[in-house]
Amino acid sequence: MTTTNISPSSIVVEVLRGDNYDDWSACMKSYMLAQDLWDFIEPSTGHHEGDQEVDSKPIDHQEGDSKALRKKNAAALHAIQISCAPNILSKIRSITSAKVAWDTLANLQQQNSPSHKEQSVEAEPSEDDESLGSEQSVEAEPAEDDESQGSGSVSYGINGPLLTLYKYAHIGDWDATKNYLSQYPNAKKARIKPYGRTALHVAACAGNLTIVEELVKMMSEEELEIQDDEGSTALFSAATVGITKMAECLVSKNKNLVTFVNAQKRIPLDGACTGNNKDMALYLYSVTPFEFLCQGNGHHGSYFLQCALGAQMLDIVLDFLHRCPRFATTMNEVLRTNALIYLSKMPQTFPSASRLAFWQRWIYSCIPMQSIATTDDNVRINMPHQSLSESKNIILQVSSKLRGFAINLLAFLGIKQIYDLKKIHIYSDKILRCMCEYISTLDYEEYIKADVHRAFHKAARNGMVEFITEVVKACPHVMTSADGNARNLFMSSIANRQEKVFSLFYGLESNRARFVCLMDISRNTMLHLAAKLSPPSQLARISGAALQMQRELQWYKEVESIVNPTDKDFLNQNDQTPREIFTYDHKDLVVKGEQWMKEAATSCTVVGALIITIMFTVAFTVPGGNVQETGYPVFKDEKSFTVFIVADAISLFSSSTSVLMFLGILMSRYAEEDFLKSLPTKLIIGLSMLFFSIAAMMVTFCAALIIMLDGRLQVIIPIVLLATIPVTFFMWLQFPLLVEIFVSTYGPGIFNRKMKRWY
Repeated sequence: MTTTNISPSSIVVEVLRGDNYDDWSACMKSYMLAQDLWDFIEPSTGHHEGDQEVDSKPIDHQEGDSKALRKKNAAALHAIQISCAPNILSKIRSITSAKVAWDTLANLQQQNSPSHKEQSVEAEPSEDDESLGSEQSVEAEPAEDDESQGSGSVSYGINGPLLTLYKYAHIGDWDATKNYLSQYPNAKKARIKPYGRTALHVAACAGNLTIVEELVKMMSEEELEIQDDEGSTALFSAATVGITKMAECLVSKNKNLVTFVNAQKRIPLDGACTGNNKDMALYLYSVTPFEFLCQGNGHHGSYFLQCALGAQMLDIVLDFLHRCPRFATTMNEVLRTNALIYLSKMPQTFPSASRLAFWQRWIYSCIPMQSIATTDDNVRINMPHQSLSESKNIILQVSSKLRGFAINLLAFLGIKQIYDLKKIHIYSDKILRCMCEYISTLDYEEYIKADVHRAFHKAARNGMVEFITEVVKACPHVMTSADGNARNLFMSSIANRQEKVFSLFYGLESNRARFVCLMDISRNTMLHLAAKLSPPSQLARISGAALQMQRELQWYKEVESIVNPTDKDFLNQNDQTPREIFTYDHKDLVVKGEQWMKEAATSCTVVGALIITIMFTVAFTVPGGNVQETGYPVFKDEKSFTVFIVADAISLFSSSTSVLMFLGILMSRYAEEDFLKSLPTKLIIGLSMLFFSIAAMMVTFCAALIIMLDGRLQVIIPIVLLATIPVTFFMWLQFPLLVEIFVSTYGPGIFNRKMKRWY
């Protein structure tokens, strides 16, 4: 018999995976009967399927060990092998008998059956099984007291009732869930595959509060403690969702749920913080035993503290640190860091990292903030009491709507964001002082164990001036420490372009000399580091490649002014001087700066040339024409005509000046030093004159309309208002750049040379 080119689809509907044996065996039997191969599986002795015994030798019929027998056995075995999934095939790979292979698969099916006597936990689906479908492979682990039969039994098959329960709990249909549980009462504690979650887990993850509340009433305290495959209880699921009433319902019945730890060594309080659910975190913090957070080596307290810091729940952090300051330096075995190091990586929580506009800084200084009262050792942050009378509820609803309107208005104006930012700054300052107060009590061994110098240098790289000054006050010896590249505080600030940290150098007074002459691990001095290209994150803060090049030159010149003259030509380990490094690292930036300048100058030159052409023509085609006898303008004695002529002249002269400046930019040599002042000055003059020419052109146009319309204000006023639109757009789009260039070139500079003594 020829049995070539056999495919599984011509034998069975689906390959054998482990959960479809009945369908698979029926298809296989039909196929083998049709191909006259079934006698190799079940001899023609009146036996039926399921009655065969496992034999370790190939079946031997009347024909003996003939070639035809071996060929038919191989055909049957091949049909079985290609109809199995890879994970099943690996279990019969070495078998050479079709009957032995068939019986082995039958035995495996019996062993994996839920009714098997020795089975206590259902096997997890393999990767091959999970790939066949997500919702269609939902199974469950039976509870210890589940019955295999009866009204309360639960089917654990692939299409069993638990799939229905999963869907009801997920969509929030309590009536359907209640009817289901009345038929299968034990299903409420069944662990549904693939994640091993109960119906309570599913409802909590989906945020279905009603189902959670009803299931909690039906379940015992022990049943609420059932954990999924990740070791999480339903409370952890509720904590990540952030519905506080759901957590209150669970904790009120079983207070021990707040101390359950999952496979990642996290507690529900951690889940609320990482999920950024502030109200949930406040509630769980108020009910989680403080002794539990502090027990052992303080793993749970340290992990929770860093999660709260990451979510910027700074009021909770401050309260916890005041109760147990040692957690400022307690290392977490999972994150391998402590709260002090974690805080050093959060520059956004300190004022030194804020980049507010001048009007935002004014609002920031005007916002009143109440001082934050530190808590004592006997007080915990508590949730407000929920029981209010009906009249109070009505007042609360009305006031909340008015408060919501006010908050939305403040948010639209940007004031609320500035208020929140200032509040964060005040809390972070309190937290930092609390931490530094504790580390000031550490001896040298504890200081090394707390890794304070690591936090110190991370703060230097992130430009956190407040963090640096407070840590130095607590541990003065950290000032002389170095990072992994043997760089001190100021060398690190130069390498990372943190001008506010570098400005602390001017507050050292007599101690400056000992920092200037130091070198890093590559024999780079301060000037070598200033000669290197800035990190991309710092360059991105500056508009345009030309201004970026200007900032690089300002850094180099500033550091060059404080180093010793002999260090200007000092060679590092690569035999490079600082100037050589600067030229090599900035050659691409010079090209980009030249391209940026030329593109801006070319565009503005075209606009200026058009304005020159128009204004020159307008001067000789005045409104109303000229008197034929004298040649003078008809309206030369009108005030509006005087405004017209003056504005036309201003527009013509300013646009001409602008074009000349932009032509000067196009014809510049573009040397490195030109980006410091020469090119920016030309750009400032060109943009300023172009702005005046556009504004004067609009005035000229409006004056001409007033002359022609002769007092028809109903037409003049709308047109004059429309004429302000181009000027407004120019100021909105180009004026910020003009201000930035002017401040960068002629402003006070980015370095504070008048820094007061702080060390």
